Amino acid sequence: MTAVTASDSVRVQARPFGLRDRLGYAFGDLGNDFSFILAAAFLMVFYTNVLGINPGIVGTVMMLVRLADAFVDVTVGRLVDRSPLRPAGRFRPWIIRMAIPVALASVAMYMFPVAGWDLAARIAYIAVTYFLWSVLYSAVNIPYGSMAAVISSDAVDRSSLSVFRTFGAFLANLLISFVVPLVIFTKDASGKSQVIPQAFLWVAIVCAVLSILAYFGCYSLSVERVRVETKGRDEVAGMGATLGSLFKNRAMVAIVVAALLLLIATMLVQAMASYLWLIYFNNGQMASIATTLALLPTLLLLPVATPLARRFGKREISVVGVGLAALIYIVLFFLPLSNSPWAFIVAITLAGVGLGIFNMLIWAFITDVIDYQEVLVSQRDDGVVYSVYSWARKVGQALAAGLGGWALGIIGYQAGTTTQEPRTVTGIYMLTTLVPGILYALVTVVLLLWYPLSRKTVEQNSDILNRRHAAEMAAPLAQNQE
Repeated sequence: MTAVTASDSVRVQARPFGLRDRLGYAFGDLGNDFSFILAAAFLMVFYTNVLGINPGIVGTVMMLVRLADAFVDVTVGRLVDRSPLRPAGRFRPWIIRMAIPVALASVAMYMFPVAGWDLAARIAYIAVTYFLWSVLYSAVNIPYGSMAAVISSDAVDRSSLSVFRTFGAFLANLLISFVVPLVIFTKDASGKSQVIPQAFLWVAIVCAVLSILAYFGCYSLSVERVRVETKGRDEVAGMGATLGSLFKNRAMVAIVVAALLLLIATMLVQAMASYLWLIYFNNGQMASIATTLALLPTLLLLPVATPLARRFGKREISVVGVGLAALIYIVLFFLPLSNSPWAFIVAITLAGVGLGIFNMLIWAFITDVIDYQEVLVSQRDDGVVYSVYSWARKVGQALAAGLGGWALGIIGYQAGTTTQEPRTVTGIYMLTTLVPGILYALVTVVLLLWYPLSRKTVEQNSDILNRRHAAEMAAPLAQNQE
């Protein structure tokens, strides 16, 4: 296992950290989310309404694939950590290497002629293509996420990278959420919302091209400044020992649990949104307006997220934000708004203010956990820490996919049609409000009572590492002078 201490650090000549790095990092998440958000928001609709597969089957397949891929993540993290340190760095080469394969895999998931195959062939098709995309996505996303810890060692710089990463995700979300519903949804002569099968493929192709361009932008604009040489295989801890130390790290376990709950809630909302507007409000194209306005808080928070984190602490403001979102979603369930779509949009936009703060800073939480791990065990495991967190996200995505598909089946959703029973319509509203509201409340509790890295503790850890690194860098110089 690649485990490195500060004594392995290598000084590099590089331009100062600045706007180019922030923009480059934003491009990375922009590239990721052109395929990820498209899949999160519309892939289940494609499987159920275009391929005509039962939602329970879809949910099971997606869950099993995600669970399998979650364990691939840890292997990818170890592989990335053990990659040779090249002139371009350790992590950036992976991004450029995997850009085109992951884009092609994304397109392969939206082949509408598959609707004419028999059921077993359709199920095999979604399992194989979804798994291929998931694995290739991991191979670019894990090195991309790990790279934040080596672009700069400064905590404020890392918070700004997390904010710009959120900005990249915001742009992808904005484009996909506004444009895609207008392209894939229409209304028939009777006024019922319907999907356009071939539109999914063309949307996927355009998103694939844009993702490749964004990945190239990430590679070109970013620089790895914190460079560490890997030790020989006999000098490093084994995989089991490294993972064991991670799960003794209270901050790591807490953020993993929070990530699981957050991802289940957020992806459930994304997966149900198309059904909510298509069935509950009978206006699929209005999803474009709703989702776009729900992203507005992210844009407004971009200039203030880093100063707020510096002033109050990442954990502290995230507790308030996620707690606010939990309250709004739960209240929405008890105040059904079937005849008031605009009131519903206003409410979820306000909830987006709370969630936006946490989502902007979540990646900075991970760099804090990486530093905390080094404080505890005196070794850095950037790729493995990030891959374990990614594993938690994949498990959350798997559970969200399974929960969404199974829940649709339980409430009686009929695949291939937009005409549903009243209990199904009510159930869709519950899955979009009450269930995520409860999950967001649990995230708040985890951050408040379990996650230990307050602003004061993060500052103390930074001071410890700075002193330790300075001493280790000074030791060889003192020996040479002797």
